[in-house]
Amino acid sequence: MEGYDKYAYEPFAVTVDLAVLTVRDAALHVLLVERAQEPYAGHWALPGGFLLPHESAETAARRELAEETGLAGVRRLRLEQLRTYSEPDRDPRMRVVSVAFTALLPAPPEPRGGGDAARARWQPYDSAGPLAFDHDRILADARERIGARLENSPAATAFCPPEFTLGELQQVYETVWGTALDRPNFRRKVLAAPGFVEPVRGAARLTGGRGKPAALYRAGTATALHPPLLRPSREGRPA
Repeated sequence: MEGYDKYAYEPFAVTVDLAVLTVRDAALHVLLVERAQEPYAGHWALPGGFLLPHESAETAARRELAEETGLAGVRRLRLEQLRTYSEPDRDPRMRVVSVAFTALLPAPPEPRGGGDAARARWQPYDSAGPLAFDHDRILADARERIGARLENSPAATAFCPPEFTLGELQQVYETVWGTALDRPNFRRKVLAAPGFVEPVRGAARLTGGRGKPAALYRAGTATALHPPLLRPSREGRPA
């Protein structure tokens, strides 16, 4: 373009960060790495790193995830772009803009540190911080995004056994959303969403409570929930 001077603009770096969450032992967990280099050496952070000149942001995200945690080629790892973080002072080294991704991953393998990460582990969400850089903010935004995904899709069924009770499904929602749900109301909403779950005819499972065994269900064929299954704090808002 005539009159354009690329040297008139101070250069800056682009990075990717990944907030990967899972449910294990009835608790929400996040994938963290221990930084081996400054800044924040020895601190825990989200996996991530610098974008190389030939890479797209998602390609860089998958590469960094594989290098720092060993999670390469994981089935059902659906990365979703979260947002861009561009505060001028978010990295003490230089101006760094980060493209953050999030994922909700069922039955993940154990990670192993590599690359710029001394260690990697699944950490309970409630004891994950404080993290390096602005990763606490990224992680909070990721939980909000994942919570919204469970409102609008049947993703929660991936964290249940192949045949599950509605109580087991409810526990997944309560874990991700961080709130208790009314059992009859939850059951009514689940069964009102076409294709969300399908009954397993003639099957039931004994539960810890009293009364008759609980009916079993399997994941249905729906890819989206209509109507959505809204969190209690969002009920009554426009869809």
